[in-house]
Amino acid sequence: MLALLNKAASQLQTHRHAEAERTYRQVQAIDPGNPEPDWNLALLYMLTGNFEVGWAMREARWKKANPGVYPKFSVPRWFGEGDIEGKTIVICADEGLGDTIQFVRYVPMVASLGARVILVVDPPAHALLSGTPGIAQCLRKDLGVSVPFDLHCPMSGLPLAFGTRLDTIPPGAAYLPPLPEGRMRAWEDRLGPRSRLRVGLVWSGNPAHSNDHNRSTSLRTFSRIFDLDATFVSLQKDPRPEDRATLIEHPKVLDPTADLTDFVETAALISCLNVVVTVDTSVAHLAAALGRPTWILLPYDPDYRWLLGRDDSPWYSSARLFRQNEKRDYTLVLDRVRGELERLIAARRQPEAIP
Repeated sequence: MLALLNKAASQLQTHRHAEAERTYRQVQAIDPGNPEPDWNLALLYMLTGNFEVGWAMREARWKKANPGVYPKFSVPRWFGEGDIEGKTIVICADEGLGDTIQFVRYVPMVASLGARVILVVDPPAHALLSGTPGIAQCLRKDLGVSVPFDLHCPMSGLPLAFGTRLDTIPPGAAYLPPLPEGRMRAWEDRLGPRSRLRVGLVWSGNPAHSNDHNRSTSLRTFSRIFDLDATFVSLQKDPRPEDRATLIEHPKVLDPTADLTDFVETAALISCLNVVVTVDTSVAHLAAALGRPTWILLPYDPDYRWLLGRDDSPWYSSARLFRQNEKRDYTLVLDRVRGELERLIAARRQPEAIP
């Protein structure tokens, strides 16, 4: 069984998607109670745009040995059915911070059905999302839910509840709560005159992520763009030792990350930048959800949400996707990014350019 699952994974990584589907179906036939092929088929269907099947099959995650940290609520789960007007529903984060930012767009839609919504999120997202339109309360997940409620729904279950298809994804631009004006002004003052293009940078994600070795790169790889006439601003929290050394080698890169105490502060800084260049991390979701131009660097075998063969995203209208080719080399991706940055810098030099 393990051999077949490994075979399917290899087929996925080399973009032989039809073969991978057949292999996973073979595993299902041999071991119908195994959630692993169901889960991986769900991701495959999502990756190829078959949301109708994919969202439902993603429910296999609850049968996996480690489905994620989600409270065991005693009330029923809401799947989008029935009249919920007047009822209190807890919508609780169940995956990563990027997923929370991506799917919080659905929360006002639940409130519009007449429900009293209690939003429960991980501590780093609490300040950012406390002002989400339509919610009655925003709680920290680590503190638990002590108020009475009638229903619950995991946040990543909301697309299933609303029957989301590719053509019905809720708008993905500037849907986060307004940011404090004072924080944005403080960053604007700190960055100084807008005489050069301001470029935010994130080159790696959480090393504990299962696909981090593919999605992340190094600051040294990013350094091939540092000679451009732009202001580069690190948004990279907790850089790895080799990246700290590279930061010292490149004093041109501003590093204010010690002052990025929460997502609100990071969002305020992002709001003052012209473009954010980032690998697939929570900052990619944050910048794009703010409606800021966000250039996302993707591995050859990307996460399901970025789909295949396109340089835009139906989830975020301000996002551009820069994909690895079969060589799986981020230096080639950064060369393309460099060309696009050169184009932006040249456009700013035109007399009619907007500062």
